[in-house]
Amino acid sequence: MDSTALLDRPRLVDYRNNGARARGAFSDAEMARRQNAVRALMADRAIDAALFTSFHNICYLSGFLYCQFGRNYALVLTQDEATTVSAAIDGGQPWRRSFGDNLTYTDWHRDNFLHAVRQLAGPARRIAIEFDHMPAALRDQLACALPEVEIVDISYDAMRLRMIKSDEEIAHITEMARIADIGGAACVEALEVGAAEFEIARHATSTMIGEIARSWPDSELMDTWTWFQSGINTDGAHNPLTTRAVEAGDILSLNCFPMACGYYVALERTLFARHASDAHLRYWEVNCEVHETGLKLLVSGARCCDIAHELNAIYARHDLLQYRSFGYGHSFGVLSHYYGREAGLELREDVETVLEPGMVVSMEPMIMIPEGQPGAGGYREHDVLVITDDGNRNITGFPYGPQQNIIAC
Repeated sequence: MDSTALLDRPRLVDYRNNGARARGAFSDAEMARRQNAVRALMADRAIDAALFTSFHNICYLSGFLYCQFGRNYALVLTQDEATTVSAAIDGGQPWRRSFGDNLTYTDWHRDNFLHAVRQLAGPARRIAIEFDHMPAALRDQLACALPEVEIVDISYDAMRLRMIKSDEEIAHITEMARIADIGGAACVEALEVGAAEFEIARHATSTMIGEIARSWPDSELMDTWTWFQSGINTDGAHNPLTTRAVEAGDILSLNCFPMACGYYVALERTLFARHASDAHLRYWEVNCEVHETGLKLLVSGARCCDIAHELNAIYARHDLLQYRSFGYGHSFGVLSHYYGREAGLELREDVETVLEPGMVVSMEPMIMIPEGQPGAGGYREHDVLVITDDGNRNITGFPYGPQQNIIAC
């Protein structure tokens, strides 16, 4: 085929109705509520169309979670329509998973994605995008494709809407927390001296995926994972699996992450293999003290920064504040290890957000004692809590602390 014929290939194809619509994790009423909340925001700000390009906002507003692989994806929302924009390589799957319409573009012209967006934007003269997600190169291309359009940011406002979870979301997250607990039990079941980190993690991940399939039989099974860290590998919260074998006396970090329908929940616990030294026990008990205090502080009306300062004071009293390695917790919902979360709801000194009922937040204090010192390793406990009118509800059930998690393996 010569180049002229190639350029004659269609820019857009219609893969709608290629199979039946999949049953979403949330009701149509819930999905309409989310889209209409954004539409109300758009009306207040005189925005004609919103162009979402992030994994999290497209998934939250349509139910479709894309696989990028070098191509662009979008959700174009107007007062009348909600349409996902996907690449032809995905066939009809984006339409089957979208709450709303779908428009599919081909690879035959380099600007076909922008052609699709331009068609959906129609007469819009004020378009909102996610400044915190769209790359500068794509933003420049969009400006060239729509020269008469004013481009404004919607990322912060959209994030604020996602912070408050609906009853359906809270039920979904609660079920995932139950599955995370099952994953933690599977880690303990597979733990033995001489077992490799990846072998222990593989058993937990497989167990969680099986449970997700039972809870959401119509869902896509993707992205659930486990990090099981031992010894020196516990010094970072996001250290990947290795082939290191567990040794007696090792500090261990259990991290189970079930993913269902774009939502992520975490269970993280400090464990020890067979026994723990006195130095290890001291650090572990202090971290549990911080954790328990933090659980009590997560209530409606509390500011994220104030919680962080109060927990800092406990570490400082034990001369351990210098070993703290990151914030004390964050929001849960549509998020993952490779796409965004609600950065405005993190328990850090520079975040002044006030907790409200319907927010879902973790408490996860961590300290890291450097290698070569007695008690070296990373200590982290992690619970997920729903903020309520009169306090909070802890939806994590897996035990923590020295009385429970010195494992006779």
